[in-house]
Amino acid sequence: MADHKTPPSEMIRVPNALIPVVRQLSKLHRQGHTIALLQALEELVSQFDSKIDIDITAGSKSVKQLEQKLENLESRLAASGSSVDTKLEAITKKLEQIERAVASGRYNNTRPQRQVYSHQQPQVELQPRNNESLAQRLAVSPQSLIAERKKLSTKEFISWSRNRDPMSTGWEWNAKTERYHPVK
Repeated sequence: MADHKTPPSEMIRVPNALIPVVRQLSKLHRQGHTIALLQALEELVSQFDSKIDIDITAGSKSVKQLEQKLENLESRLAASGSSVDTKLEAITKKLEQIERAVASGRYNNTRPQRQVYSHQQPQVELQPRNNESLAQRLAVSPQSLIAERKKLSTKEFISWSRNRDPMSTGWEWNAKTERYHPVK
């Protein structure tokens, strides 16, 4: 012989606006007014759509479909509602910041604009160099520097020194001053 127990109550999610109504319905159910409650619900639903034949027995396909639709609706409302609420809170905070800034005078249009400073360093005027000084700058030995100067033409030496110089400056030998001069 099968035992015909009532299935345990199922937890369902409902929109916040319906929580008080669901609590009242639950209270009526616990007091034993289940049949009257179901009839009242059927009448209420039929007022919204009199063309629908609703089977309101617990676990019926119609009730399950309604529960699913209600859950989907609630989750969509919760998702969009929280998103909208979050956006509104962010906008409100930003407006408060702007109001404080205006009140403190940070956005006063009568103030002169800040001067823009260039971040370029001023060009340093390179001074003529002797063999040792230029050799160190070009990362070669003084003997190598002299050998390259003697073996290459003036244009070739300027190109060679430009390729080795950290600032890509070419250097030209001046026999009168016995120094290397930067070439622009």
